[in-house]
Amino acid sequence: MGKTYPAITDRLRTFISGQPMFFTATAPLRNDGTVNLSPKGLKGSFAVIDSRTVAYLDFAGSNAETIAHLRENGRITLMWCAFQGPPNIVRIHGRGEPVFRDDARFPDLAKHFSDMTEHGLRAIIVVHAELIRDTCGYAVPLMTYEEDRDLHRRRFAREDDESLSAYFAKKDHIAVSIDGLPGLPLPLPPLVQRQ
Repeated sequence: MGKTYPAITDRLRTFISGQPMFFTATAPLRNDGTVNLSPKGLKGSFAVIDSRTVAYLDFAGSNAETIAHLRENGRITLMWCAFQGPPNIVRIHGRGEPVFRDDARFPDLAKHFSDMTEHGLRAIIVVHAELIRDTCGYAVPLMTYEEDRDLHRRRFAREDDESLSAYFAKKDHIAVSIDGLPGLPLPLPPLVQRQ
């Protein structure tokens, strides 16, 4: 049924890289803080960096809870489940950090995303695995993936750094989380171009 792995094996890499979406879960340290669970998608926005490190692109949205929680305590769980094919669930429990657009590491990390689009890109979230497990997924329903929605790309393709910062400044939970933690630094740091 369930198995623990010392690293991301080739089989696990193939499985998680083949899923069109995954979920992230984070929480603040406060006992009464808000637990955050987010779906993530968009083709090309996830990468396995090495056998114990993964990363994904963090795009514009209505809040920045994951970034705020990672900045406070680093705890994160990622989960993939098979909606097609053999049943399977994979979780990576670990420590994560947002690497912002002006971070010296950003250009090298960006190279892992060959199809990277920069529309609304806020950060790259890097996760270092502490526990890697899979489970059966027998109760996960079968569903058919059709395609990524293009709404996010179309919406944020018309923004530059200045207008994107203005958009974020109008949102209640971008610079500060629901629980009052520091979120996304504003104004948005400039995007370091890939070489």
